[in-house]
Amino acid sequence: MLYYEWKKIWVRPGTKTAMLILGCLLALVCFFAVRNVYYVNENGDSEYGIEAVGKLKAAKKEWSGVLTEEVIAEVISENRRIKATEEGQSDDIRQSNIAYGWGQGFQDIRWMLMYSFCRFREGDYFKPDRLVPEDAASFYGNRLMRLQEWLEEDEQEYLFSEAERAFLIERYAALQTPFVYDYADGWKQIFEQSSTIIMIMMLVLGFTAAGIFAGEFSYKADAVFYASYHGRGRAAAAKIGAGFLFITAVYFAVMFLYTVILLTILGADGAGLVIQTNRIGWKSFYLLTNIQEYWLILFGGYIGTLFCMLLTMLVSAITKTKTLAAALPFVLLFLPGFLNRGAGRLMTKIIGLLPDRLLDVAKEVSIFDLYQAGGKVVGALPIIFVLYTALSAALCPLLYQVYRKKEAG
Repeated sequence: MLYYEWKKIWVRPGTKTAMLILGCLLALVCFFAVRNVYYVNENGDSEYGIEAVGKLKAAKKEWSGVLTEEVIAEVISENRRIKATEEGQSDDIRQSNIAYGWGQGFQDIRWMLMYSFCRFREGDYFKPDRLVPEDAASFYGNRLMRLQEWLEEDEQEYLFSEAERAFLIERYAALQTPFVYDYADGWKQIFEQSSTIIMIMMLVLGFTAAGIFAGEFSYKADAVFYASYHGRGRAAAAKIGAGFLFITAVYFAVMFLYTVILLTILGADGAGLVIQTNRIGWKSFYLLTNIQEYWLILFGGYIGTLFCMLLTMLVSAITKTKTLAAALPFVLLFLPGFLNRGAGRLMTKIIGLLPDRLLDVAKEVSIFDLYQAGGKVVGALPIIFVLYTALSAALCPLLYQVYRKKEAG
């Protein structure tokens, strides 16, 4: 019976169309992810493709290793040397690109310099150009100092309690330094594009999941379905099982292809680097490596997608229609942005626990969503992982009870 319901999902024209669209969008996302990695040659032209990735990787590998104070000072010196050249001073785009090409091997370190020496919520791209080698001594210390300065501002005293501010400072201080640096563009692109592919997947899957339960009503087959011997028992359970397997199979198949394509083309180097070596993760208080963040993204996206799809199936079972149920994923994605306008402290806390956060874990690890209970402070990620795992588990028996008790007609 489970196999029969599984087969029913796949033979629908809508499912085939949805999978075709999903495949095309996956290819498009991977194309742009690879396109984001480029190499600037000696003529100032940008090169793309596998050969360009190899050249960029070789340039960055020259700076791989432990980022000691001496290495940071060397980067600052080399950056100053390039900036002092005729090409580095030129306003001509091509000449400027040539100068950029000379320093592209340490561009990731240059981004870290910018965040280290700028105020906490500022980003002056040209700040590293004004540094001197002696500034390297304060590179790591600045990260904690900038946080403390920011937390002392009046606005932050309203947003964060004393315990939450102490928690952030403790987490920043716990990060081990000096960092190890390596080429890691494969992981960076996976992180940057992960929310796009997961959200696309959820929206596409929503159209299919909406029809799993509403299909019997739309085809006027509900009377036969419920009149059958197992219609209100095993058949209802089989629908839930088939829906669960369909969502799980499609999600992990797409994420597997997405990961394999990007890491095959861009390389899997840098899996063990701390996420603070990535400009997106510099300010994160989570103590994670790139591979650990990847697993969080993978399973966080799955839990979030599964919860939203089970909720979609529940709405379709209650309303007997696909239209309203298929619209639910859009509401879950765009409602937080609407609520966030002018949100106060309480609303901000609520928004931080909405399921859309699981669909963009790469962004969530860099956000200061903190919750306090009984004197203990914790980030949002552990809470939403447990919360939506439990809610997803609770939706299955609820969905079963709702569907088996529906009236035909």
